[in-house]
Amino acid sequence: MKLLVRWVIVSLALFAAAWLIPGIYVEGTAWIVYAVMALVLGLINATVRPLLKFLTCPLIILTLGLFTLIINTATLWASSWVAVNWLGIGFYIRGFEIGSVYVAPFWTAFLGALIVSIVTAVLSAVVKEDKKKRRESRDNG
Repeated sequence: MKLLVRWVIVSLALFAAAWLIPGIYVEGTAWIVYAVMALVLGLINATVRPLLKFLTCPLIILTLGLFTLIINTATLWASSWVAVNWLGIGFYIRGFEIGSVYVAPFWTAFLGALIVSIVTAVLSAVVKEDKKKRRESRDNG
């Protein structure tokens, strides 16, 4: 059950990123794209992310943890690449323009990773808070 809740949370976070960032968009049946993309992101976070964190440990320490944002960017971008090129799932990260300013794909992925991280943290906290309240009411009632 916990894995299913986590999967839904990440899917909603990816939806939020695509909704807020003009350079992230989906093609096809959106809910399927978000669901598969959440699985791909989860697999890459489970396999590649620990290796990246280990290899960049000095940079993470030197930047007081801020380099983790770059790792999150890399994993989101890699997940998009795997989804598009290997699985044929339409979750694209591209550059976009704000007025006359062009925003490169890296910054699109950076903003997307930041939004995914924030939304995931907030929704996970809400779910944990809800479970805590249910447990307390069950114990008191």
